[in-house]
Formats: sequence, C-alpha cells, structure tokens
Amino acid sequence: MKARPYLIALVLIVLVAGLLVVFRTPGSDPAQQRQETSPQAAVEAGAGAGDAYYPADGNSGYDVTLYDLAITYDPASKQLDGVASVTATATGDLSRFNLDLEGLKVSDVKVGGQTAKFAQEGDHELVITPAAPIAKGRQFTAVVTYAGKPTTVSDASLGRSGWQISTTGGAFAAGEPHSATTWFPANDTPRDKAAFKLAARVPDGWTAVSNGVEGPVTRDGGWTTFNWSEETPLATYLATVAIDKFEIVRGKLPSGAPILDAYAPGTAGSKKPIQTRLPEILGYLETKFGPYPQRAAGGIWVADQIGFSLETQTRPIYASWADLETVVHENAHQWFGDSVTIENWADICLNECLASYSQWLWLEKEGTNLDQRYRDRVQELRTRASFWAPKLYDMGKGNEFKGVYDKGILAMHALRKQVGDDVFFKALQSWTTKHRDGNASWPDFENHFKQASGQQLDGFFAAWFRSSGIPDDQYLLPVGVRR
Repeated sequence: MKARPYLIALVLIVLVAGLLVVFRTPGSDPAQQRQETSPQAAVEAGAGAGDAYYPADGNSGYDVTLYDLAITYDPASKQLDGVASVTATATGDLSRFNLDLEGLKVSDVKVGGQTAKFAQEGDHELVITPAAPIAKGRQFTAVVTYAGKPTTVSDASLGRSGWQISTTGGAFAAGEPHSATTWFPANDTPRDKAAFKLAARVPDGWTAVSNGVEGPVTRDGGWTTFNWSEETPLATYLATVAIDKFEIVRGKLPSGAPILDAYAPGTAGSKKPIQTRLPEILGYLETKFGPYPQRAAGGIWVADQIGFSLETQTRPIYASWADLETVVHENAHQWFGDSVTIENWADICLNECLASYSQWLWLEKEGTNLDQRYRDRVQELRTRASFWAPKLYDMGKGNEFKGVYDKGILAMHALRKQVGDDVFFKALQSWTTKHRDGNASWPDFENHFKQASGQQLDGFFAAWFRSSGIPDDQYLLPVGVRR
C-alpha cells in the first residue's frame, strides 16, 4: 500500500484528537436465528486468530484452502447478492466455527450439503453450527448465501476502505487491514491464505475485474458474468473486485504470464503511459528480489481520489493520483506482502519498508546516487524528532502506517550499507524464496539477515526498527555510507 501524502498528516490529527468511530452492523431478524452473545462468548466460539492489534479478526479451528464466490451486483441499486463456498480443513474438532462478515445479511448456510444453524453476532461474526461436528483433519465446505448493500469501514490510519462506490457509478473493494468482509464471508486474517475464485455477474455494459487469471465471459438475459481464478494463495485483504465501464488492455510478460490492465472512464489517457511500463518494472524488480512470484499481472485504475493505492494480488488498485513510483511500490508488494505475507500486523514493515525502498531502487536505476541521497536526508532530518519517533516494528495498533513509508526507506538503505550490497540482495532473494506463498514475521527477517551476513546486528535492528528516536551515529552512518 502507498498512502497519499496528505493522508499522513490527517492521520496524526485524527490520532491526536483521539477520535474513534466504530460502525455497528444492523441486526438480523429472528428468522435468521440471530442470538446475542457477550464478547467473551464470541471468543470462546472461535472468533479471533490471535493478532494482538486486532484480536477479533479472523477465527480459529480451521484452515481455508479455497474461496469460491459467485456474486451479482447491480450498480443502479447498489445491491449485492452472493453465494460463498468456503472450503477448509478443521485444525481441531469443531462443533461450531466462525467466519467474518460485515454489513450483509445471511439467509442460508450449509455445511457438507446439510443445513446448518447460524447466528450473526457483534460487528462481523458469523457463527455456524453444522448439523454434525467436524472432526480434526477433515476437509469441509461451508456454503453461505447472503445479500445487502455493502458498506465501507472507517480506519483511523487510512480513512475509508472496503466496498466503495466509485464516482463513475461502479464500485470497487480495497483496503487494509479490512476489506474482504464487506463483500464476502472470510477468515479475515493474513495468516490464513487461500486460493480464490470469483464469478461476478453485472449488467451488460459493465465489466468486473478481479485477481488472477481471466476466465470465460458469459452473457444471459441482460447480464454478463466475468470469471476469475487466483491459484496462488492470497490473504483476504488482498482480494478485490472492481466493477466499472473499464477499458481493458491485455498483454503478456516475457515469461508468458498474462497482463490485464483496466482503466476506469477518464483515466486511460494519463495512466496508460505509466502502466505500459509494467513489464520493465517487473523485470527490474526481478533482478533485485528474484523471479516474479505471481501467475498474472496488471493494474486497476479507478477514477477516485481515495487515500491509498493497494497491492491487491496480481492486479493492484491505483487511486487517480498514483504515479510511476506508486506502480513500482505496489508491484514490489507482489513479493513483499503478497507472496511473503506478514504473520501479524506488527510485522507491517516487512511489506511497507521494503516496497517503499523499491522506489529508491528504481531511482538508482535511473541514475540517482542513493548514498548521497541518504546522507542528504539524514542531514536534513537530524533534528526533526517527529520523523524518528515511529517504531518500525511492533509500533502499536493505529500506528502501523506511520514511519514505514519514509523512515523505513532510510532504515533499509542503512541495512544495505551495514551488510553490503552482495549480502543484502542475496538475502532478499533467499528470503522471498524461503517464504514464497507463506507467512513470516519481523523477528524471522532479523534472524535471516544475521545468518546471511554473519553479523550480530542486534544493536542495529534495535536502533532502527525496535526503538523510537534517531539511531546513534554508528548505526545511522554505517561504514558503507560514510564519505
């Protein structure tokens, strides 16, 4: 994700003011078997995957392997109807289990083809009781039928996210850390990655674009269905659908992987010259990070001044203000964040510090002397305490996106100079290979670089990533960056 610059200042204002807006999901009617429970009861029912910052996100007791979604969306009424088939394996004996779904009403649930009891509780918990318990190790499929007008969620760090209505009349889903549950039921934690399939039915004249590889398009009775398949496991916040009267441009990477770019009305003229450089960008990033880890590529350009662009897997969503560096940033995430996904939101520097540093690497390719740029920035910022204050690891809920886009760049360049170019880039490539399609934590990253470099590095990582304040000069100006 790359946040719009003005939004960072807005975040500080919001946090200082201490404002917290919590959106509550309207209650379901008794026919939907709704039962009110206490927060403690919800946790006992399997809500929460263990993230310290978002303890109610995700669920325990199972591991999802596939989301197979069929949705119908009418831009005129803004109504969404969906059927989600969630295939998972029980990691414990399950008498009941939870999915996350926000703002949409469930009308039917079946597990293993049999009708299951269900209750929508709290903000986003869908508690499912199958007709018979599910034994540990058994694979099962829950089929959830749901409908409503999808909503956005408010995030103190990034503003509105989730399902958003576009100024061009369509809609798109994007946001971090929450987005997916505004349009389909999910185990909403980055720890549980799964394959993803989508059949999106929209009125003729509209196009639905999503993650992965484009499938067949069918038409029937004034409606068109677009099919998408992403076999590479993705975290739920990286799933997307965008519905608009897109101009579609197709191509291929040198590897043969398909490229599909989608331009909302009014965006193609200014954005095509940027987006057409994608093969060049990915080719360069491969020289630094290793082989491109996705099966497809492309971009979705919306016409909206949203506060961020997002690395939705294989096909990032770009705000109308996005530029070439944004494209570099979001595609670096295809390695850092999408292929190698964080275990906890405290680990977000694994995504954002590295993707932000990729922008500097691109500038280096274009001729910028990064050592000089680094020295100039350090000199400029030495006395600016606010710049050095954010921690880059375990920064606390609400602070995840403070510091990682700017201080994080300097921290990564300092690490590069501390261990040397050869070690730095070989370690990045072995990191993306080792954790491909999986999850990793920031402590894992530290240990990886200690082993790769043969250096102890505890003091360095403590000064740059685990502490507030400007690092001491021995870490601020490693030998490799001194004049």
